[in-house]
Amino acid sequence: MTSDEKMAKSLLFVTGTRADFGKLEPLALAAQAVGHSVSFFVTGMHMLEKYGATKKEVKRLPGIQVHEFINQRLGDPQDLILSKTVLGFSDWVYEHRPDLVIVHGDRIEALAVSLVCATNYIRSAHIEGGEVSGTIDEIYRHCNSKLCTYHFVSSEAAKGRVMALGENPDYIYNIGSPELDFHRRPSGVTIEDVRRHYEIPFEEYGIVTFHPVTSERDTMGAQAKALFDALDASGRNFVVISPNNDPGSEAIFAEIERLDDARFRRLPNMRFAYFSELMKNAKTIVGNSSAGVREAPFLGVPSLDLGTRQSNRSVAGSITHTSALDVAGIEKFLQEQWGRRYERDNAFGSGNAALLFADILDTREFWAAPMQKNFND
Repeated sequence: MTSDEKMAKSLLFVTGTRADFGKLEPLALAAQAVGHSVSFFVTGMHMLEKYGATKKEVKRLPGIQVHEFINQRLGDPQDLILSKTVLGFSDWVYEHRPDLVIVHGDRIEALAVSLVCATNYIRSAHIEGGEVSGTIDEIYRHCNSKLCTYHFVSSEAAKGRVMALGENPDYIYNIGSPELDFHRRPSGVTIEDVRRHYEIPFEEYGIVTFHPVTSERDTMGAQAKALFDALDASGRNFVVISPNNDPGSEAIFAEIERLDDARFRRLPNMRFAYFSELMKNAKTIVGNSSAGVREAPFLGVPSLDLGTRQSNRSVAGSITHTSALDVAGIEKFLQEQWGRRYERDNAFGSGNAALLFADILDTREFWAAPMQKNFND
């Protein structure tokens, strides 16, 4: 559109975790910079003190309105969280009807919001659909793709999968993975700032984030024990970021709580700029977070991906895959990969997703998408 044809739209970004906020923040700021009205619906883990009450990270964004909703108590099952979020978001959109709602990925909050938008004929955009993984997350993710109006995917392979779901290729946009925008530029802090702020006592360290897998809830404690026993036996230092709140997390927390403070710095969460700088200087990244299969390869940091949570999501040469129960495999990885550096992997974009996102919003064709979706063979 030309400058005089541009029309500011009201955009609502929905975030339930520190992880999806890191992906949505660059998009929100880019949309705000070109004149759109931007707000956030903040719910999920952000609202829980146990996970650091990370809603405060969203509130730090300048000029952006924040709407808070508590959708769960500790220990609530996923189906109850889904129903609470549907009710809460439905009430909210009855009073506030944005032009576009943006959700990310595979969390239960995103599924609830996508469903409300679809039933109320509110345009919605899904970030990073078409991904594959080894858990129920993949089911949620594909459901979001079917419910949402638009798709901003991170790779051509993901675009192909969304098309296979019958979605209109005219409204599928490959912009890359948004969090890489942040990692591409200087974080704004030094590693000394990070170590001082979070009281990290060691200079050399690996990063560990191990989340529960809902379909493997009965074995998460054993997996976590094997992992942390192997890390402890290595004699190396680690920064351990708390897992998310999916079923099985308590068993992981129990293993984290017994770690030796002299070599394991335990943190519930980190501000994204600080986490980015921490990753850039890490000797390795271990666990089953998407950071290990997406951000780590982009930064050239060797990573050990454990278990099924990120199955088939990335094939970068810097990634080693094994089971959390494979103690020998974990030990071998730490011996051979600790401190290595790899060439940057651009399989999920080159760090310009936000600019592409903002440009697409300013096309006439984008807002002309029909509200009634049809299956595309």
